[in-house]
Amino acid sequence: MERETIKIKYHSDEIEKLTYIEGKSDWIDLRAAEEVELKQGEFRLIKLGVSMQLPAGYEAVVVPRSSTYKNFGIIQTNHMGVIDETYCGDNDVWMMPVLAVRDTVIHVNDRICQFRIQKHQPQITFEEVEVLGNSDRGGIGSTGKQ
Repeated sequence: MERETIKIKYHSDEIEKLTYIEGKSDWIDLRAAEEVELKQGEFRLIKLGVSMQLPAGYEAVVVPRSSTYKNFGIIQTNHMGVIDETYCGDNDVWMMPVLAVRDTVIHVNDRICQFRIQKHQPQITFEEVEVLGNSDRGGIGSTGKQ
């Protein structure tokens, strides 16, 4: 399996170092690097305590963990963050933009989101046609039901 190298700078000694959990998932957890107290309806950029230099041609996709809403009552305001390889300076600290749906406290080192890297989308060209020539599934989504 091919491995890429990512240079990482930690901005906090209080958070655990990032690790890849072999066999469980190819997503990597990110942790709050600051104590955050939010009242319902408040917005905050939560520092994740890391800056990274991603490999050329890659970007990171940052999303909440499946338990983030249940445990902390926050939602990620951009729903999915994308960090490209140009955000790689010493002070380009990764953050999670959140909105509190209830009063909550997030402690340093709490796992609140996760990321994975992926290659940039290739350049594409759209070819306009009158007919695609495929059978229709009908409906919407994977069920095909409306």
